[in-house]
Amino acid sequence: MGQPTQKSRVDLVVIALSSPLLVGIYQDGRLIRKIQTSQKTSEALPKIFANILATYDVARIYFAKGPGSFMSIKLVYIFLKTLQIAKNIQLLGCEAFAFNDNAPIKAFGNLYFVKENGKIVTKKFDVPPKSEFHLPKRLEGLECSDDISPLYVLPAVKG
Repeated sequence: MGQPTQKSRVDLVVIALSSPLLVGIYQDGRLIRKIQTSQKTSEALPKIFANILATYDVARIYFAKGPGSFMSIKLVYIFLKTLQIAKNIQLLGCEAFAFNDNAPIKAFGNLYFVKENGKIVTKKFDVPPKSEFHLPKRLEGLECSDDISPLYVLPAVKG
């Protein structure tokens, strides 16, 4: 009988604020694998993580904590917080703007979240701005913290 193989220690980045859902696997701070799916977050996350946890030893998970889709933020937070507790994995929250070059993020209708003077506000755009999330090639310089509280930014409803 052979020796059990030791799993590689990795960090993950999870961006699940819009479609496609993105998960990056990082070794020594460098992106080594990208997982992308257009499946619903609630269906995709358990499958993706079952495969990752069977293959790798996960040290840290960085995730986009908002702003963005309220339901997606809530779902991802609960899923990752449960994983943090069950598997003792360090969880770090990042503003979504860190993954889209500070571009506007869809709120609803023609309202978008933007960051102005350090504050997140909503702005109306008649023509949808181009905004695409991407996984960083390296974790170095990624601004995240152990404040993992979801960043729910709910615009005022005008009557």
